[in-house]
Amino acid sequence: MNLDVMVFSAHPDDAELSMGGTIAKFSKAGIRVGLIDLTKGELGTRGTAESRQKEAFQAAIILKAAIRENLGIPDGNIKRNKDNLMRLIMSIRKYRPKIIFAPYINDRHPDHIHTSRLAKEAMFSAGLVKVKTFDKEVAQEPYRPSKLFYYMQTYTFEPTFIVDITDTYEHKMNAVKAYGSQFYNPKSVEPETFISKPEFIDYIESRTQFYGFQIGKKFGEPFYSEEKLEYDLVSLFK
Repeated sequence: MNLDVMVFSAHPDDAELSMGGTIAKFSKAGIRVGLIDLTKGELGTRGTAESRQKEAFQAAIILKAAIRENLGIPDGNIKRNKDNLMRLIMSIRKYRPKIIFAPYINDRHPDHIHTSRLAKEAMFSAGLVKVKTFDKEVAQEPYRPSKLFYYMQTYTFEPTFIVDITDTYEHKMNAVKAYGSQFYNPKSVEPETFISKPEFIDYIESRTQFYGFQIGKKFGEPFYSEEKLEYDLVSLFK
């Protein structure tokens, strides 16, 4: 199955927090989205790799993603090496997405930075004829998506564009809340973390309101493109 959009993320829940509303918006429009988590988040303070996997699949169902896969790269060790790079290249060639999303190029968490760099390199290398990969012993054809966009995590940036997620905001937040082990739960006896405080969910809501306001909408999600984008002014009059 070919995908229209592929979202790379370092850990389960990264995609939901950053662009869950956009994913749901794509799905609602019949655009096939694939979620590719690089790690199982096994180094996380709360929850386990197993519980986070269950939560990840539940979130994918809420967002109506076409597929969700985990590349099994060790958490905390998303390095630029041949093995990790080839895993991303194989995913791109397998699903042949038109557009790729990845974490912004600078962030608080090193795993997010490494995922961003790997995604960019994999996107380019996936189109090289002399880079050989195989899926079930069958040679994969070279393929390069047309665009790479970056989503916002902890560190902010000046967006290239903002997506109106007013009609899919609830889907986003329901997907985030599917990760019961990670976010605020007054019944939890696990250690408190940066994202388990109730203020963190308030922050996510406030950020979507902030970027929504900038485009005259209730909720929005910001993205960055290293390349210039064409805009059809005539579409404003349709």
